[in-house]
Amino acid sequence: MLLQSIDSAKISGNKEAIHPTTDYAAKSTVHQLFSASNRELDSDDSFFDTRLDADTSAFWLSLRPDCPPKFTLELVQAFRAFQTKFSNYYKNQTETRPEYLVFNSQIAETFNLGGDLPYFYALINSGDRQRLTEYASSCAELIYQNTTAMGLPMTTIALLKGNAMGGGMEAALAANVLIAERQVTMGLPEVLFNMFPGMGAYQFLSRRLSSVAAEKFILSGKTYGAEELYDMGIVDVLANEGEGEQAVNDYITRHKRTAHAARGLRSAIGVADPVTRESLMSVVDIWVDTAMNLSERDLNRMHYLIRAQQKRGF
Repeated sequence: MLLQSIDSAKISGNKEAIHPTTDYAAKSTVHQLFSASNRELDSDDSFFDTRLDADTSAFWLSLRPDCPPKFTLELVQAFRAFQTKFSNYYKNQTETRPEYLVFNSQIAETFNLGGDLPYFYALINSGDRQRLTEYASSCAELIYQNTTAMGLPMTTIALLKGNAMGGGMEAALAANVLIAERQVTMGLPEVLFNMFPGMGAYQFLSRRLSSVAAEKFILSGKTYGAEELYDMGIVDVLANEGEGEQAVNDYITRHKRTAHAARGLRSAIGVADPVTRESLMSVVDIWVDTAMNLSERDLNRMHYLIRAQQKRGF
C-alpha cells in the first residue's frame, strides 16, 4: 500500500496581512498544483492529512486519528512514497518550496509507538531474515530522508502532542527540531526484550548527549517525561498541553531571521558528524542479527508486550 496524492491539502494564511512582498501565495498555488498532478498515482493517502501554512511557509504532514499507532509495513511504505514524491516535486521548485516540513499526529495521546512487534515476532519465529531486513531497511531509509530533509534546503520539525516509544522516538529524534507538549512521554523500551533500537537512536542521541549518556539512556529502557527530556537537551522546545501547534509557529517566527544560517550550520554538522545512509544500514544489519538470535525467553517477553499492547487496542 502506497501513498496517494496529497490532494486533500488545505491552504491557510493571508499573504497581504503579514507578507506583502513574499511569494507565499505562489507557494500555496504550487502546492495545489502538486496535489492535482499526483491524483492518478497508484497509491494510498488514507494515513495522512496535509496542509501548507502560507504565513510560515510550513508544510504540515499529520497522521490521521485512525492511522495505525505504530510503524506497520503499510505505514512505512506510505511515508516513503510521500518522501519520494515530495522530494521529486519540490527539488525543482526553488522559488515556491516550503521552508519547513512539520510532522505530527492526530492519534489520541500518541505520536507513534514504534515498530510493529507482532510483525517482528512472526518473522523472527519463522526465520524470515530477508523480510525482517527489508522492513528494517525501509524504516532506516525513512529516518535518513527525514534527517536530511530529503535533500532539500528545508528544516524538519517533529511536533509531539502524544507519546513516542521505540521507533516513534527515533523518528522524532531524526527531525532537525523536536517540539513536545508537557504531557508527552518518550522512551526506548527495546531492552525489555533484550533488543536495542536500531533505526538511529544512538546516532541522534549522541548528537544531543555524550556518547556515554546516549548508551545509558538506551540501555535503561526508561520512559521519560517531556520536561525531563527538555532539561537533558533532547527536546528543543517545551509547550504547554494543547499549545504545540502555536509553539511551532512561534519557533518559526522567532528563528526567521537566522533560518538561513541554521540550515547552513546543520549542513556543516552533517559533514563534521554525519549520519549517513551507509551507517544506518550497517546498524540495521546488526539489529537484524540481534533479532534473529533472540532466545525463547526474550521472545516470550516480546509476546507478553504484544498482548499488553493488544489489550490497550494497539
